[in-house]
Amino acid sequence: MGKPTGFMEISRRERSFAPASDRVRHYTEFFIPLTEQEVQDQGARCMDCGIPFCHNGCPVNNIIPDWNDLVYRGSWKRALDVLHSTNNFPEFTGRICPAPCEAACTLNIDESPVTIRTIECAIVDRGWDEGWIVPQVAARKTGKRVAVVGSGPSGLACSQQLARAGHEVHLFEKNDRIGGLMRYGIPDFKLGKQNIDRRMAQMRAEGVVFRSGVHIGVDVAAKRLVEEFDAVVLTGGSEKPRDLPVPGRELAGVHYALEFLPQQNKRNAGDEIPEEISISAKDKHVVVIGGGDTGSDCIGTSNRQGARSVTQIEIMPKAPDQENKALTWPNWPMKLRTSSSHEEGAGRDWSVITKSFTGEDDRVTTLNAARVDWISNGKGGWDMKEVEGSEFELKADLVLLAMGFLHPVHQGMLEELGVDLDPRGNVLADTNAYQTSVPKVFAAGDMRRGQSLVVWAIREGRQAAREVDTFLMGASDLPR
Repeated sequence: MGKPTGFMEISRRERSFAPASDRVRHYTEFFIPLTEQEVQDQGARCMDCGIPFCHNGCPVNNIIPDWNDLVYRGSWKRALDVLHSTNNFPEFTGRICPAPCEAACTLNIDESPVTIRTIECAIVDRGWDEGWIVPQVAARKTGKRVAVVGSGPSGLACSQQLARAGHEVHLFEKNDRIGGLMRYGIPDFKLGKQNIDRRMAQMRAEGVVFRSGVHIGVDVAAKRLVEEFDAVVLTGGSEKPRDLPVPGRELAGVHYALEFLPQQNKRNAGDEIPEEISISAKDKHVVVIGGGDTGSDCIGTSNRQGARSVTQIEIMPKAPDQENKALTWPNWPMKLRTSSSHEEGAGRDWSVITKSFTGEDDRVTTLNAARVDWISNGKGGWDMKEVEGSEFELKADLVLLAMGFLHPVHQGMLEELGVDLDPRGNVLADTNAYQTSVPKVFAAGDMRRGQSLVVWAIREGRQAAREVDTFLMGASDLPR
């Protein structure tokens, strides 16, 4: 694969970012792609490693060495075909996937994995520029009707696959625009929404019917879908946020991250946010609780809105700067990760527990915290112990809770359908048939597996589509 000696001759090089001082002035994407020759050089670094661990690292099992080799040889259109054979939306994963494939790359043993995500994004972006990405309309219709509920990456992938199999697909979304968390949870500077819109245009041409602003279980009875469609696929998100029940939680200015982030995306789309519900970081001391990607997105958005200061706190201890390769490779390592939003300006602190919020005139002004130690309990786990006398305060005019999500919302659709849930509160369905306990009803993505990555959502959407096709037709030619 690639050039046999490429990994020894060519250094790893990723796409770059515009300077932080420039990019915080706008909400558009800011990465600077490599030139065509530079991408081909990076493709040449893909070595004939015998066992391509990147395949296992990638949840959609992208055929990475093949399209790296094709890019190196200048066969960009063939590379796009190989890329699309496993992934409906490489422009999404090429922008917002954390690239577990690169962590699994054999060259990562020496800290210089192939720039897989950069190459992936370059292939699909060129495909759009060259007009190679066109609708794939089914040669014949089956007469079967499928309802897909939830228009995130799982629902989009499932819908596109089923439409290409010839089924009539209706994709329902409770929000006013299609895209799920990619539309209203991920900031525009990480994923420009034109990427979603042009895929929607392709999918419309393929026969997918988009029905936004329809909240199943609220506006339309969930059981009505079961009655009117031959199959129903639940592909909503894991939207029940983890709360922080401490004194002062009720104060104004303490919000879930997904109360804050969607508002800015809506403003960018031209919507007006009523003043009485508007949340803004402008001129405020912002504290973000939670050290994951959602917290990082809150930092980047707060800086762009003109926050006076931004601090991110995390209850877990600080991860090591560098993982132990002998223990972790080729698995995804636990190590300190600094995002582009962190680089734009934020204080970070670890092993911090929030004790309470205090304020004035019913509005938060202070976060009261303490430090904690994590002590081995001798049973393979860790116990948290507050450090005596470690209490401290943080100025906090706006507190954003970004501590993850527990499971899908049960009220409404799920309770009405009566689907069984797993011990974590997700919809119970296995990865063989993706069928729930209710006949004709399937589940995939975060609604089934819990909060996860975009690439897992696409994988499950594709696999669920094949199982639905098999359920309807007795067999399926869709890839798994």
